[in-house]
Amino acid sequence: MKKLSYLLAAAVLVACQSGKKTEEAVVEETPATTVSLVKKWETDTTLTTPESVYYDVTNGVLYVACIGAVPPDAKDGDGFIAKVGLDGAIIDTQWVVGLDGPKGMGMVGNLLYVSNIDEVVEIDVNTGEITNRFPVDGASFLNDITVDASGTVYISDSGVSKIFALSNGAVALWTEGEVLGGPNGLLAEDGRLMVASFGAGKFSTISIADKDVKMVVDSIPGGDGVVALDGDYFVSNWNGEVYYVTEDWKKTKLLDTKAAGANAADIEIAADQSLLFVPTFFGNTVVAYDIVKE
Repeated sequence: MKKLSYLLAAAVLVACQSGKKTEEAVVEETPATTVSLVKKWETDTTLTTPESVYYDVTNGVLYVACIGAVPPDAKDGDGFIAKVGLDGAIIDTQWVVGLDGPKGMGMVGNLLYVSNIDEVVEIDVNTGEITNRFPVDGASFLNDITVDASGTVYISDSGVSKIFALSNGAVALWTEGEVLGGPNGLLAEDGRLMVASFGAGKFSTISIADKDVKMVVDSIPGGDGVVALDGDYFVSNWNGEVYYVTEDWKKTKLLDTKAAGANAADIEIAADQSLLFVPTFFGNTVVAYDIVKE
């Protein structure tokens, strides 16, 4: 997530003491597969502070969580979810309104779950109506969301190094600890969570069975979004970078927009379209890139 000084401080504020601390250093190498990103389109600038993009495969649309005015943890009610077409056209800028600092998103059936500072908001995508709100006790800065195969919703909290879980209508602390390094980007897959840490700048796995944490890649500062493609990963650095990480944990930088002042927040992928979507945060746009593998 965000690189503002107060946010970075929040990302490493309080480290709690549970969680196993198995970490492995990884030597950076250039992967054999050549992957590149080629810009395809960019939305207009009506997406005020877009933090996250979610691809609804069933309905063929993108949902964009827009914080509105900063700071991103202000309970100001000006956050919203926009609906965007796969061609970059804005379908409905103010599709869902009345949020504070909406960020990560995930879906279970027709329900969209959105992190909103210290609560998780449930939205029926068929109507665009908010159907439930789940307060999260002990939350400071809820950030990304991922959903596993069982329908459990996991929510990272970058401010207090915790991960919460929402299941059967109840939210509970799932794991916590300094080893998480200010967790941000989450991706559930194959009995584990992939975690990009904003504060510690590392990419880790967490076993869902025993919550053992293993660092697999280091030196990805400002870790924000995580998506997978064919066993490999794209990981964004909020400052304006996107990395490609292979399944054997070799990384290479694919995108660097820092000089242009464009951030790379919580990315999304449309694997069926070979597209990667990058919300530019302060740039107020979403950019789509063709994924080219050779």
